[in-house]
Amino acid sequence: METGELAETLERAGLSPYQADAYVTLLEFGSTSATELAAASSVPKPRIYDVLEELESRGYVETYDSGSLHARAHSPAEVMEDLRSRADLFESAATEVENRWEQPDLESNRASIVKRFQTVYERASMFIDGAEHQVHLSLTPEEFGRLRPRLVAAHDRGVSVRVSIHTKPGETPPDLDFRGACWEARHREFPAPFVTLVDRRKTCFAHHPDAFEEYGVLVDDRTHAHVFHWYFRTALWDDWETLYVATGDGPVEYLDIRQCARDLSPLIEAGAQVRARIEGYDIETGENVELVGRVREAVVSATGGRADGDRPSMAGQVSLVVETGDGPTTVGGWGSMLESVEATHITVLEVTSRDGTRPEFPPSRP
Repeated sequence: METGELAETLERAGLSPYQADAYVTLLEFGSTSATELAAASSVPKPRIYDVLEELESRGYVETYDSGSLHARAHSPAEVMEDLRSRADLFESAATEVENRWEQPDLESNRASIVKRFQTVYERASMFIDGAEHQVHLSLTPEEFGRLRPRLVAAHDRGVSVRVSIHTKPGETPPDLDFRGACWEARHREFPAPFVTLVDRRKTCFAHHPDAFEEYGVLVDDRTHAHVFHWYFRTALWDDWETLYVATGDGPVEYLDIRQCARDLSPLIEAGAQVRARIEGYDIETGENVELVGRVREAVVSATGGRADGDRPSMAGQVSLVVETGDGPTTVGGWGSMLESVEATHITVLEVTSRDGTRPEFPPSRP
């Protein structure tokens, strides 16, 4: 079907000539600004905003702010249902819409504002399906149930999954099956935003349903994702009750170097031998790195912050010194600037006390 014929068929389905032309043109772009769409179509520039608003109300497109008004074509599922429900005449148009549409990438600035929660949820599902290292989630019990098959698949691939389940005040912790879907789950007793953090780069954020304004944020950028990471740690994770921790007799895994250093520091000071495997990136080259060796030192600096007996400091330098056959290597966490390696996984393989016994590890936490 030619472009002109597709536009004419969409007009028969109820779109105005300007709406049909704008929508078909937007399918070619995937996503673009309102002004660029007007320039590429027959829609006059003063009318493009009304046309996009009408298309959005029908579920054909979604508008968002990215410095100026932008639009992207919605998933064709709703459009195809509308077309196919009218008559066989529209079958070829529906197929053409499906062929021409593809999920648009985020804009070049790597962050976009969207209006529909469904868009945030769909992008979070895509991010989880492509996760390689870690997934952190803040969500309701119902959202966990819908995403559980994807989380099980990620867990089976070796991805470290942590989930923060939030409920209304006074509600008892939900009875959910976390086995095989995550390494750890916690319960927040207050409503919270929907948050997905994937591989220290990709983020999806949407207000909770009772928020005054409904919008979402999509991010594919390490700097922005780092901000959401700290929000997740401080507001949605550290202070909340643990519901589930995967158990086993194997090695102990950490994604948070601050907690790892906190657990290892007293053991190393007491003369224990600690062997660990570090997976991460070389700070200078960005290349993947894997180290296996003895953790010689756990550096926990409270400069710029305060540490106490109940929780690790959230500021200051925290790093490990790992001794391998090539000499000592300094290892830091997310956003490392002073160390040689930024760790994505830390696996404590073995802990042996000075007298040769095996101490409790990880230690019991308050």
